[in-house]
Amino acid sequence: MLASAFGVALVAVRLLWTGEADYANLVWNLVLAWVPLLLALVVYDRSRRRDATRDPLVLACAALWLVFLPNAPYLATEYMFLRIVDGMPVWFDVAMLTTFAWTGLLLGFTSVYLVQQAVSRAAGTLAGWLCAVGALGLAGLGVYLGRYLRWNSWDLFVQPGGVLGDVAHRLTSTRMVGMTLVTATFLTLAYGMLYAFLQVALDERAEQRTRIES
Repeated sequence: MLASAFGVALVAVRLLWTGEADYANLVWNLVLAWVPLLLALVVYDRSRRRDATRDPLVLACAALWLVFLPNAPYLATEYMFLRIVDGMPVWFDVAMLTTFAWTGLLLGFTSVYLVQQAVSRAAGTLAGWLCAVGALGLAGLGVYLGRYLRWNSWDLFVQPGGVLGDVAHRLTSTRMVGMTLVTATFLTLAYGMLYAFLQVALDERAEQRTRIES
Protein backbone atom coordinates (compact mmCIF):
# COMPACT_ATOMS: atom_id res chain seq x y z
CA MET A 1 0.00 0.00 0.00
CA LEU A 2 2.87 2.38 0.76
CA ALA A 3 4.49 1.60 -2.59
CA SER A 4 1.17 2.21 -4.36
CA ALA A 5 0.74 5.53 -2.54
CA PHE A 6 4.29 6.54 -3.44
CA GLY A 7 3.68 5.76 -7.11
CA VAL A 8 0.45 7.78 -7.17
CA ALA A 9 2.27 10.66 -5.45
CA LEU A 10 4.95 10.64 -8.16
CA VAL A 11 2.27 10.79 -10.86
CA ALA A 12 0.67 13.73 -9.03
CA VAL A 13 4.01 15.56 -8.83
CA ARG A 14 4.56 15.00 -12.54
CA LEU A 15 1.07 16.27 -13.36
CA LEU A 16 1.53 19.41 -11.26
CA TRP A 17 4.99 20.11 -12.67
CA THR A 18 4.24 19.57 -16.37
CA GLY A 19 0.51 20.25 -16.50
CA GLU A 20 0.19 17.16 -18.69
CA ALA A 21 -1.63 13.94 -17.75
CA ASP A 22 0.71 11.74 -19.78
CA TYR A 23 1.07 9.01 -17.16
CA ALA A 24 -2.32 9.31 -15.47
CA ASN A 25 -3.22 5.87 -16.86
CA LEU A 26 -0.70 4.35 -14.45
CA VAL A 27 -3.06 4.97 -11.56
CA TRP A 28 -5.92 3.07 -13.20
CA ASN A 29 -3.59 0.26 -14.23
CA LEU A 30 -2.41 0.05 -10.62
CA VAL A 31 -6.01 -0.31 -9.44
CA LEU A 32 -6.43 -3.21 -11.87
CA ALA A 33 -3.18 -4.74 -10.56
CA TRP A 34 -4.73 -4.91 -7.09
CA VAL A 35 -7.73 -6.90 -8.33
CA PRO A 36 -5.97 -10.30 -8.66
CA LEU A 37 -4.54 -9.96 -5.14
CA LEU A 38 -7.95 -9.25 -3.63
CA LEU A 39 -9.45 -12.21 -5.50
CA ALA A 40 -6.56 -14.45 -4.43
CA LEU A 41 -7.10 -13.47 -0.79
CA VAL A 42 -10.70 -14.70 -1.05
CA VAL A 43 -9.54 -17.98 -2.63
CA TYR A 44 -6.84 -18.50 0.00
CA ASP A 45 -9.02 -17.61 2.97
CA ARG A 46 -12.03 -19.73 1.99
CA SER A 47 -9.85 -22.68 0.96
CA ARG A 48 -8.60 -22.90 4.55
CA ARG A 49 -12.13 -23.26 5.90
CA ARG A 50 -13.77 -25.64 3.46
CA ASP A 51 -13.21 -27.87 0.44
CA ALA A 52 -12.25 -25.36 -2.24
CA THR A 53 -13.25 -27.67 -5.09
CA ARG A 54 -16.88 -27.57 -3.90
CA ASP A 55 -17.11 -23.89 -3.05
CA PRO A 56 -18.65 -21.94 -5.95
CA LEU A 57 -17.29 -18.64 -4.61
CA VAL A 58 -13.74 -20.02 -4.58
CA LEU A 59 -14.09 -21.34 -8.11
CA ALA A 60 -15.57 -18.08 -9.38
CA CYS A 61 -12.87 -15.97 -7.71
CA ALA A 62 -10.14 -18.30 -9.03
CA ALA A 63 -11.45 -17.92 -12.58
CA LEU A 64 -11.65 -14.13 -12.25
CA TRP A 65 -8.16 -14.10 -10.70
CA LEU A 66 -6.74 -15.86 -13.76
CA VAL A 67 -8.46 -13.38 -16.08
CA PHE A 68 -7.25 -10.28 -14.20
CA LEU A 69 -3.75 -11.55 -13.34
CA PRO A 70 -2.07 -10.07 -16.47
CA ASN A 71 -2.95 -6.58 -15.24
CA ALA A 72 -0.27 -6.86 -12.54
CA PRO A 73 2.81 -7.56 -14.73
CA TYR A 74 1.35 -5.31 -17.45
CA LEU A 75 2.65 -2.33 -15.47
CA ALA A 76 6.20 -3.37 -16.35
CA THR A 77 5.52 -2.63 -20.04
CA GLU A 78 5.00 1.08 -19.39
CA TYR A 79 8.75 1.64 -19.80
CA MET A 80 8.18 1.87 -23.54
CA PHE A 81 6.85 5.40 -23.06
CA LEU A 82 10.27 6.64 -21.94
CA ARG A 83 11.08 6.98 -25.64
CA ILE A 84 7.93 8.98 -26.32
CA VAL A 85 6.93 11.10 -23.31
CA ASP A 86 9.16 13.87 -22.00
CA GLY A 87 8.71 16.95 -19.82
CA MET A 88 10.50 15.61 -16.74
CA PRO A 89 14.09 14.47 -16.06
CA VAL A 90 14.50 10.90 -17.23
CA TRP A 91 15.61 9.80 -13.75
CA PHE A 92 12.26 10.90 -12.35
CA ASP A 93 10.27 8.98 -14.95
CA VAL A 94 12.47 5.91 -14.46
CA ALA A 95 11.87 6.03 -10.70
CA MET A 96 8.13 6.49 -11.21
CA LEU A 97 7.79 3.68 -13.76
CA THR A 98 9.96 1.36 -11.66
CA THR A 99 7.74 1.99 -8.65
CA PHE A 100 4.66 0.97 -10.60
CA ALA A 101 6.37 -1.98 -12.32
CA TRP A 102 7.81 -3.36 -9.07
CA THR A 103 4.54 -2.90 -7.19
CA GLY A 104 2.57 -4.55 -9.97
CA LEU A 105 4.92 -7.54 -10.10
CA LEU A 106 4.78 -8.01 -6.33
CA LEU A 107 1.00 -7.79 -6.31
CA GLY A 108 0.83 -10.39 -9.05
CA PHE A 109 3.40 -12.72 -7.48
CA THR A 110 1.73 -12.52 -4.08
CA SER A 111 -1.59 -13.45 -5.65
CA VAL A 112 0.03 -16.39 -7.46
CA TYR A 113 1.58 -17.59 -4.21
CA LEU A 114 -1.74 -17.47 -2.37
CA VAL A 115 -3.56 -19.39 -5.10
CA GLN A 116 -0.69 -21.87 -5.35
CA GLN A 117 -0.97 -22.57 -1.63
CA ALA A 118 -4.73 -23.06 -1.95
CA VAL A 119 -4.31 -25.50 -4.85
CA SER A 120 -1.49 -27.34 -3.07
CA ARG A 121 -3.71 -27.74 -0.03
CA ALA A 122 -6.51 -29.18 -2.16
CA ALA A 123 -4.62 -31.25 -4.74
CA GLY A 124 -0.96 -31.51 -3.77
CA THR A 125 2.31 -29.68 -4.32
CA LEU A 126 2.69 -30.67 -7.97
CA ALA A 127 -0.77 -29.35 -8.80
CA GLY A 128 0.09 -26.12 -7.02
CA TRP A 129 3.20 -25.59 -9.12
CA LEU A 130 1.40 -26.50 -12.33
CA CYS A 131 -1.21 -23.90 -11.44
CA ALA A 132 1.42 -21.22 -10.72
CA VAL A 133 3.51 -21.84 -13.85
CA GLY A 134 0.43 -22.16 -16.04
CA ALA A 135 -1.04 -18.93 -14.69
CA LEU A 136 2.22 -17.05 -15.28
CA GLY A 137 2.36 -18.43 -18.81
CA LEU A 138 -1.16 -17.21 -19.55
CA ALA A 139 -0.26 -13.88 -17.93
CA GLY A 140 2.51 -13.54 -20.52
CA LEU A 141 -0.07 -13.95 -23.27
CA GLY A 142 -2.41 -11.54 -21.50
CA VAL A 143 0.27 -8.85 -21.36
CA TYR A 144 0.72 -9.14 -25.12
CA LEU A 145 -3.03 -8.94 -25.73
CA GLY A 146 -3.27 -5.84 -23.58
CA ARG A 147 -0.21 -4.00 -24.84
CA TYR A 148 -0.41 -4.65 -28.59
CA LEU A 149 -4.01 -5.66 -29.31
CA ARG A 150 -5.50 -3.36 -26.64
CA TRP A 151 -7.81 -6.00 -25.18
CA ASN A 152 -8.89 -5.64 -21.54
CA SER A 153 -9.58 -8.40 -19.02
CA TRP A 154 -13.33 -7.83 -19.11
CA ASP A 155 -13.36 -8.24 -22.89
CA LEU A 156 -13.18 -11.99 -22.27
CA PHE A 157 -16.73 -11.64 -20.93
CA VAL A 158 -18.19 -9.02 -23.27
CA GLN A 159 -16.32 -9.94 -26.47
CA PRO A 160 -14.97 -13.49 -26.01
CA GLY A 161 -15.18 -14.26 -29.70
CA GLY A 162 -13.09 -11.23 -30.61
CA VAL A 163 -10.35 -12.02 -28.08
CA LEU A 164 -10.11 -15.71 -28.95
CA GLY A 165 -10.34 -14.92 -32.65
CA ASP A 166 -7.39 -12.52 -32.40
CA VAL A 167 -5.33 -15.15 -30.57
CA ALA A 168 -6.20 -17.86 -33.10
CA HIS A 169 -5.40 -15.52 -36.00
CA ARG A 170 -1.94 -14.81 -34.58
CA LEU A 171 -0.87 -18.29 -33.53
CA THR A 172 1.98 -18.08 -36.03
CA SER A 173 2.81 -14.46 -35.18
CA THR A 174 6.46 -14.10 -34.22
CA ARG A 175 5.66 -11.07 -32.06
CA MET A 176 2.89 -12.79 -30.10
CA VAL A 177 4.74 -16.07 -29.60
CA GLY A 178 8.05 -14.36 -28.85
CA MET A 179 6.68 -11.81 -26.38
CA THR A 180 4.52 -14.42 -24.66
CA LEU A 181 7.45 -16.82 -24.19
CA VAL A 182 9.89 -14.14 -23.04
CA THR A 183 7.40 -12.52 -20.66
CA ALA A 184 6.23 -15.87 -19.27
CA THR A 185 9.81 -17.04 -18.74
CA PHE A 186 10.77 -13.80 -17.00
CA LEU A 187 7.71 -13.97 -14.74
CA THR A 188 8.33 -17.61 -13.88
CA LEU A 189 12.00 -17.06 -13.05
CA ALA A 190 11.27 -13.93 -11.00
CA TYR A 191 8.49 -15.70 -9.13
CA GLY A 192 10.74 -18.69 -8.49
CA MET A 193 13.42 -16.47 -6.97
CA LEU A 194 10.97 -14.69 -4.68
CA TYR A 195 9.43 -18.04 -3.73
CA ALA A 196 12.88 -19.39 -2.79
CA PHE A 197 13.64 -16.34 -0.62
CA LEU A 198 10.26 -16.70 1.08
CA GLN A 199 10.86 -20.38 1.82
CA VAL A 200 14.24 -19.57 3.37
CA ALA A 201 12.57 -16.99 5.62
CA LEU A 202 9.82 -19.44 6.59
CA ASP A 203 12.34 -22.20 7.33
CA GLU A 204 14.36 -19.85 9.52
CA ARG A 205 11.23 -18.84 11.43
CA ALA A 206 10.32 -22.49 11.93
CA GLU A 207 13.81 -23.23 13.29
CA GLN A 208 13.60 -20.31 15.71
CA ARG A 209 10.20 -21.48 16.92
CA THR A 210 11.57 -24.99 17.44
CA ARG A 211 14.48 -23.67 19.50
CA ILE A 212 12.12 -21.59 21.66
CA GLU A 213 9.79 -24.54 22.27
CA SER A 214 12.69 -26.86 23.10
